[in-house]
Amino acid sequence: MTGDRSMFRTWWRDPVDYRGLVETFESHGALGRFKFMLGAGGLVMLLIAVLASVAQGDVAGWVGDVQGGVEATVAGLWTLRWWFLPWPRETESIIWIVLFDIDTTANDLLVHDRVVGVLGVVLLTAMGAYVTVFHGPRVLALHVGWTILTSIVLAFLMFRGELADATRSQQADRSREDLALGIAVVLVMLVVVGVMLPFVQFCHWLLRADAQSDPLTGLLNRRGLDTYLSSHIVHCRRESAYVATLDMDRFKAVNDTFGHPFGDEVLTRTAQRLREAVESDALIARTGGEEFVIVGCLREDAAAVGERLRGAIESMPDLPVAITASVGIAVLEGTRSDNPYDLAAYRRLLRRSDSAMYRAKRRGGNAVAIAGKDEPPPARPRRKPSGVPEIHPAATTDEIGLPSASPGPHS
Repeated sequence: MTGDRSMFRTWWRDPVDYRGLVETFESHGALGRFKFMLGAGGLVMLLIAVLASVAQGDVAGWVGDVQGGVEATVAGLWTLRWWFLPWPRETESIIWIVLFDIDTTANDLLVHDRVVGVLGVVLLTAMGAYVTVFHGPRVLALHVGWTILTSIVLAFLMFRGELADATRSQQADRSREDLALGIAVVLVMLVVVGVMLPFVQFCHWLLRADAQSDPLTGLLNRRGLDTYLSSHIVHCRRESAYVATLDMDRFKAVNDTFGHPFGDEVLTRTAQRLREAVESDALIARTGGEEFVIVGCLREDAAAVGERLRGAIESMPDLPVAITASVGIAVLEGTRSDNPYDLAAYRRLLRRSDSAMYRAKRRGGNAVAIAGKDEPPPARPRRKPSGVPEIHPAATTDEIGLPSASPGPHS
């Protein structure tokens, strides 16, 4: 039960990577189709506004005419926006959701026909589907609450006879029927909007989280790290940030000597030790076989962070062999003014911390290296294909057993 609560708490607090979702859809060629469908939805809204105006005739009065005009305008702008402009940023997307919700609710409560009012609530459900995919649970919760509140007020107006397609003499006979219909509308909204949409979003989040996690250690994988970096940028905006790259020393020999199951156990323990060694809001990822990356806000000396990480691995108890790691750290200084934190800055930190980690390796391992501000990007060692001899920069073709281009004593 505790694990279930923790999982739902993590889902509730999840900072949805809106930009990452948009880029994912765009990379698969789906964004254009989504824009067309969303724009077509605006045309449907426009058509519904026209049909509602025709259905009500002169009953709605000038207030209904004004509201119908506003709804038609919003629907037209919605269509033009999605068809002819780039995909909106997250803030603009939320503004459109708010505008849509307010306009639709106003139309539902100002109409004089209960059928038209119920149709409007259905449109709120359609917007809920968009929120479910592109925004987080807190935005969805606000939309769900607004939709259910609209349904309750609509049901009350139907019970009072203010939304009816009957004359005053007929309303008394139909009050019971209107009450039943109003309760049915509220219950349907509770099931569809209040239950099904959060259920779909939770499943969507769970599958996405699983795809971004390392199955062995439970840490983020490289894709997960890339996803959460953008939200962590904002988190450390007013502080210095650090990226630490940690690689286990001579881990292949550990696997060869004790077997891969033991190696997996060491990796699992390493993940736990890293969780205990860093601050609770840091990102920890397993980005390779025995390589880990930690991203956090720097609240102490970088060397102290590196030593704590190195010591956490070296002091792992109950192992038949000493396990050590090389740690490289790169720091991005924060300021109290506008700080140019962006994803590119973090990627530079990743490259610099990786380079520093290899410097620690060259010292013999079990060491910490701090990246210099002007340190060049790393030149990672290339893995040669199986069966291909390794070529050193100073080696000649004769030294590696290949024929020289110009045979002779001076080759």
